[in-house]
Amino acid sequence: MSSVESNVSERYAQGAQLREEALCCPVDYDPGLLKILPTEIIERDYGCGDPSRYVREGDTVLDLGSGGGKICYMAAQLVGDKGKVIGVDMTDEMLELARKFQPEMAVKIGADLVDFRKGYIQDLSLSVDAMNDYLAANPVRDNDSLQALESWKKQQRSSQPLVATASVDLVISNCVLNLVAEADRMEMIDEIYRVLKPGGRVAISDIVSDEFVPQHLKDDDTLWSGCISGAFQEKGFMDAFIEAGFVAVAYDKWDAAPWQVVDDIEFRSVTLMAVKPETTGMIDAGHAVIYKGPYAEVCDDMGNYFPRGERIAVSKRTFGFIANGPYQNDFIAIEPAEATDGGCFNLPPATIRPASESKGAQHGGTSTGSGCC
Repeated sequence: MSSVESNVSERYAQGAQLREEALCCPVDYDPGLLKILPTEIIERDYGCGDPSRYVREGDTVLDLGSGGGKICYMAAQLVGDKGKVIGVDMTDEMLELARKFQPEMAVKIGADLVDFRKGYIQDLSLSVDAMNDYLAANPVRDNDSLQALESWKKQQRSSQPLVATASVDLVISNCVLNLVAEADRMEMIDEIYRVLKPGGRVAISDIVSDEFVPQHLKDDDTLWSGCISGAFQEKGFMDAFIEAGFVAVAYDKWDAAPWQVVDDIEFRSVTLMAVKPETTGMIDAGHAVIYKGPYAEVCDDMGNYFPRGERIAVSKRTFGFIANGPYQNDFIAIEPAEATDGGCFNLPPATIRPASESKGAQHGGTSTGSGCC
């Protein structure tokens, strides 16, 4: 465990025993979801947003840094019988608090839908409990036993990962990513990408800074564990997810006022959204979309651009993402009048699809009124 991890774990272990106000950021949670939660879990929660609001019925949800389990138990009320919730945390005291009420919450929710696992969010392949069991039986005493441990970890990550590849619909987190050491952050975001299914979503509530945090603040252990000096710079937070391969990266929540100001740097709560792109083939089946405005044109992360008001040809995959994804309110989605199979989609960007190809087709994303007078 690194010095950053040790410091964070120690502080949040204390926070599991006694509420620490310095770790709290005001959040308006859904009171209906809080109603059945034990008071102890509510009081020992430390967050800056409410990622539970992005949970859909049937989702498999992964909560990074799940702490006392508050967001997990809120999400469990939303996923329904076909969904489930996984919470990953590295602090024993927080895991103990979360698991303490698991039988009670299963009765209240009507099913045991939450699974708490010990691990590091920058290494979602490795179960820390499994590693501790291995070390108890095979202590590291020399280089040979160290190499044996590394070999075991590699095999474990491959055969029995803590969170399986492409197994999660939604990754959420509440004011935790900023606590991870900077050297481990790209690995952490790559791991988020790995565990998500194609089309899977991200809803990360965290603290960002309007300027880059100087080294003397990063060296302050109290400010780091207090969600201050480890904050991502506001553009850098988005860039990290784009670099990892995510698309539709956007800020949904953005607090107007900063949570704290330190050395004239503003630290505020945000919620970042992102999507892992689909990997299916780019098929030309006659689909088109119209960007509704108000901008003259827009460009997406896949290199497509859409002039306002034009019927632009798109692949079946892109059509599905626009019609059902985060862009759906900005576009009119037009299916072909007749199902076609034009093979691989290889049209240049912003190719206009003639209106004659979609006469009589359903137009999505438009008014649902009954028609003209």
